[in-house]
Amino acid sequence: MDVVFSDVDGTLVGDDHHPIPQSADAIRTACEHMMFCLVSARSPEGLYPIQEQLGFNGPLACYSGAYVLDHEGKELFSTTIPTADAVLIKEYVSSEFPTMTVGTYGFHTWVADDVNDPRIRNEQKLVQTTATACKDLMSTFGDRGVHKLLLMGEPDQIRVAQETLAERYPNLNVVRSSTILCEVMARDASKSSAVRIVCERYGTTPDRAVAFGDGPNDIDMLQAVGTSYAMANAEKSVMEAATHILPWTNQQSGVARQLEALQKS
Repeated sequence: MDVVFSDVDGTLVGDDHHPIPQSADAIRTACEHMMFCLVSARSPEGLYPIQEQLGFNGPLACYSGAYVLDHEGKELFSTTIPTADAVLIKEYVSSEFPTMTVGTYGFHTWVADDVNDPRIRNEQKLVQTTATACKDLMSTFGDRGVHKLLLMGEPDQIRVAQETLAERYPNLNVVRSSTILCEVMARDASKSSAVRIVCERYGTTPDRAVAFGDGPNDIDMLQAVGTSYAMANAEKSVMEAATHILPWTNQQSGVARQLEALQKS
């Protein structure tokens, strides 16, 4: 294998959403032989601490593939929602789901109406980065556009919001990343497209890649590579999409343990 693509939350990190120190040695050893690419709904700032704490470097596929960077931080791909459209989407969500919290992300910036909102504060703690208070998206993002709107709510509410927004905005990619989070991105943003972009940049092909995931937004990535693994804690649909199912969960360092097994085979 030439490259490893790994989701982060629910896959590579523990249930506290932070790296498991015991995984570091196996991942660093794997990186001596393969490129390691984090593929996540997180921003770049939410992924840098993972790399640092586990002691490796590599490309990043951020915002579920909407923003892809090489190992030096240079942009390989970017697809955004026009800022004016993001404003309208955010207004619609606020109207239809008034108790839901929305965060807006673009490039290296994360803004929220109220940074003291408990859901925003919890997200900041989990991803080890900070949101900026801002209600005027145009003044922040302007012509550059927005990579992602993150909807935060209760499971039933998130399920309804995902279905409603997907139907209302068929030109966007609307997908759940967990039971309490829904990502809204440009239509051509996907983890599978990030796989192809990274493979092309580093002179390999998806059939020479391995991928790990646990959530619905990982399915297209798992199907895009030659060998894929669903975590033991993955949803049923994810297990059905992968070529293999791991006997270990994220909390049991499943990615690191499988990488060790691959090195020995």
